[in-house]
Amino acid sequence: MTRRKWWQSALLYAVVIFWCFITLFPFYWLFTTSLKQPLHISRGPKYFPFVDYQPTLEHWQYLFREQGETTIRHFRNSFIAASGSTVLAVLIGSMAGYGLSRFRYSWRIPRWKNNDIAFWIISQRFLPPALFVVPFLMLYSALGLVDTHIGLIIVYTMFNIPFAVWIMRDFFNTLPTDLEESALVDGATRWQAFVRIVLPLSAPGLVSVAIFSFVFSWNEFLYALMLTNFQAITMPVLIAAQNNTRGIQWWFISALTLTAVAPVVLVGLLLERFITRGLVAGAIKG
Repeated sequence: MTRRKWWQSALLYAVVIFWCFITLFPFYWLFTTSLKQPLHISRGPKYFPFVDYQPTLEHWQYLFREQGETTIRHFRNSFIAASGSTVLAVLIGSMAGYGLSRFRYSWRIPRWKNNDIAFWIISQRFLPPALFVVPFLMLYSALGLVDTHIGLIIVYTMFNIPFAVWIMRDFFNTLPTDLEESALVDGATRWQAFVRIVLPLSAPGLVSVAIFSFVFSWNEFLYALMLTNFQAITMPVLIAAQNNTRGIQWWFISALTLTAVAPVVLVGLLLERFITRGLVAGAIKG
C-alpha cells in the first residue's frame, strides 16, 4: 500500500472541507436567519450573530408558544403518514424482494424473467409524480380519502415500494441460502424460514429501506398539497403556507424548517452505518 503524497492529502482535505461547507451552510443560514429581526433580513445578508446583528429568540418563542398547537398537529400528521407508509413499504418490499431473489419467474406473455420484472417495478419511480395527481384526486374524492392519513399513507407507499423492492432484492442476493435450506430440511415452511432466518440477517437492508422511505414520505410536498385540506396537512405544506398576504416570513420559515428536518437528520445520523451496509450489499455481490 503506497503512502499518499502531501499534495494528495491536501487536495483530499480541501474537497472534504468544501463538501462539508456546501452541506452544512444551509443549516447554518437557516439557524442564523431564525435569530434575525425582520429589519436585519431586509437590510441584506448578515452572517454572524453578535457581530452583524443582535440575535433574538422571539421567533422560536412564537413557534412553540403561540403556534405550538398548530405545529404539533402538522408534525403529527407528517409522522403518521411517513411512519405508516414506511411500515407498509418495508413489509411489502421485503416480501417482494425475497420472491424476486429466491424464486425464478418466466412468463411467456410478455416474455419476462426476474430481471425484467425488477426493472419494471423500479421504472415506476421514473414517472413524474405530477402525472398521477389528478387521477388520485378524482379517485380519492370518490372514495372519501381526501384529507385523510390513510390516503397519504397509500400514495406514499405506492412510491416507496419500487425503491424498497429493488434494495431488498439486491440485499437478499448477498445472503447465503444454506441456512434457509437447512431450516427447510428440518421441517420449517418457506414462510418460517423467511421470518426466523432471512429477516434477522437482513436488518441493515430493512433499516436502509425504512430510513429512505421515511425521508421520502416526510419531505413529500406535491401530494400532501393536493390531497389534504385541513386535517391531514403535513409539515412541508405548512412551511409553504407561510408565504401569505403578509409576505414571506423568512425568520419564521427558518425556525419551522429546522424543526421539521430535525427528526430526519437525527435518525439519519444514528443509523448511518445501516444505510451504508444496506446500499453497498448488492454492489459488493455484483
